[in-house]
Amino acid sequence: MSSATATPAQLHLVLGDEELLIERAVAAIVGQVRTASATADDVPVSRLRAGDTSPAELAELLSPSLFAEDKVIVLEAAAEAGKDAVTLLLDAASAPPEGFTLVVLHSGGGRAKAMVGALQKSGAVVHECVKLKAGERSDFVRGEFRTAGVRASPEVIQVVLDAVGSDLRELAAACSQLAADTGGKVDVAAVQRYYSGKAEVSGFDVAEFAVSGDRVAAMEALRWAMLRGVPHVLLADALADAVHTVARVASAGRGDPFRMASELGMPPWKVKKAQGQARGWRPETIGAALGVVAQLNADVKGAAADPDYAVEFAVRRVSELRG
Repeated sequence: MSSATATPAQLHLVLGDEELLIERAVAAIVGQVRTASATADDVPVSRLRAGDTSPAELAELLSPSLFAEDKVIVLEAAAEAGKDAVTLLLDAASAPPEGFTLVVLHSGGGRAKAMVGALQKSGAVVHECVKLKAGERSDFVRGEFRTAGVRASPEVIQVVLDAVGSDLRELAAACSQLAADTGGKVDVAAVQRYYSGKAEVSGFDVAEFAVSGDRVAAMEALRWAMLRGVPHVLLADALADAVHTVARVASAGRGDPFRMASELGMPPWKVKKAQGQARGWRPETIGAALGVVAQLNADVKGAAADPDYAVEFAVRRVSELRG
């Protein structure tokens, strides 16, 4: 059956709290309904928050239409719904009126947590929109480039993440902009050219200078990062990642980066870079640096009275340990 005539599912559960993914899921559902509807763009979409809607208002909205017109109801923040609202919603979900498409946005927790399982039992189509983990953001960026018609190398993807950060909306915009501005030829130089301002304060440059032993450059980059408001936690995470990467690569010994990549769970270019950085480290200095970043992790999460000083001390100490 073609997309123009296929009947869309009437019940959808958008599960998670990643805003960009939620927006995209809802837009795709509405688009599917409008494509299949005879009235196309005239299909109305009603959005309401579960916690701000009375049971009476919800009951009226969920009541069958006399003429069975197509419409989409998007119930936001369903995890906040009260007992009466949950009962009405689940009743409607068990047998949606003709022409209705019900889209429930649920974080997965909250006081109405049990609603998730009930909706799944009712046959809801589940759209996973949970916050992405660090490793999953690489796949997200790769997918954004693929959608834009760009084949991006692992190194380009990592540089984009380092330069732009973890916000999916910003990452999506960056991928789209890079694809448009470069005619689809996105390389590391292009990313650095367009996003050098952010890359300077991402924390990753600070960490690379530190593990390379360039104390002056590391401290200068750190001051710029702090001046521009990079959170202490992100600076600490970047330094910890760099030290742990050097430690893992150094302990693995010398070898072919491509062979070692699968064993270490990192891209070959990252292994090769860490091999160069590891040459100036000894087992005892690596051990000391691991202790420094472990302490810094605690310091930036409340253990230190002055987190600025804690970060500066850690960056300086790691640079000195590298020598």
